[in-house]
Amino acid sequence: MTTVEPLVGEGPVLGESPSPLETAPDERLRRRGAVRRLIGAIGSSVFVLWGAATVTFIAINVMPGDPAVAMAGGVQSHPSHAVVAAIDAQYGFNKPIFVQYLLYLGRLVQGQLGYSSTQKQQVVTVIGQNLGATLLLTVSALVLAWLLAIASSLVTVKRGRIGSAVGSAIEVLAAALPQYWLGILLLEVFAFRLGWIPATGGTGFIGLILPGLTLGIPLAGFMSQVTREEFESTLEQPFVTSARSRGMSDWGVRIKHGLRHAALPGLTLSGWALGSLISGAVIVETLFSRQGLGNMLLQAVTQQDMPLTVGITLIVALVYVVANIVVDALYVVADPRLRTS
Repeated sequence: MTTVEPLVGEGPVLGESPSPLETAPDERLRRRGAVRRLIGAIGSSVFVLWGAATVTFIAINVMPGDPAVAMAGGVQSHPSHAVVAAIDAQYGFNKPIFVQYLLYLGRLVQGQLGYSSTQKQQVVTVIGQNLGATLLLTVSALVLAWLLAIASSLVTVKRGRIGSAVGSAIEVLAAALPQYWLGILLLEVFAFRLGWIPATGGTGFIGLILPGLTLGIPLAGFMSQVTREEFESTLEQPFVTSARSRGMSDWGVRIKHGLRHAALPGLTLSGWALGSLISGAVIVETLFSRQGLGNMLLQAVTQQDMPLTVGITLIVALVYVVANIVVDALYVVADPRLRTS
């Protein structure tokens, strides 16, 4: 059985006395550990962004067709030779492949993502107009997933064999639900039959309910499975027994001690979950006719708008790595033991 050490502030394990290091950790070690973790996270993020940029560059060059023609609107727009030659000269498509790669990285560092032939404006502008809506949807779905996962752990963990079995079954079922099918089901029930929520185009909080549930329910099932084992292990630890012996109620033990430990693996997954939710936004935004990067990415791919496709892909990678840096910092705040590790 895995032993869960009490977090700083929870008190010593039953029968043991806290050491001076546990009660007063050296502040220099804390700062040094936090800075080391932050530098490592930033270094990993730069590597991930470079990898994403390199993969997109390779994809551009291995795909059939001329990238200059694609940037000029595609073959169906019949661009002139002069236009294609101008794009080749501007982006260096007529230079050796390694020179093209360096020019490509240089443009990305400067924030130059190119011009969208379908939207008739700079890719940066298109992304700026749609990024906020997608982030609002994904963050709402992530918060909803956390609330559902916490509720499942509080209500079903260590509630007897039947209660725990029912909770586990619901979590597995939720994690296995296809988002597209779930979205159609929610539309059928709450929009078409009951008429409580508009089917498409809803704005504000009402417009986020069905898309947020579509993204959040499967994620909640997955996160609940991850946190359940840690929650069960925590409730079996000596410091929990000590808390109960001091008269703390069952709900108090679950909220103060159980959730604090169980949230750590879920917090680790939150950065990955945010990236996964942005990917799922392609389906959800299309299904609910919402403005956002997902819907825009689908249009860019179907219309062969290569600059917009590449730009959205890289922005999604950037959001992913930033989210992981934030999660890593929050993990240190949630688990003070890491400050001196």
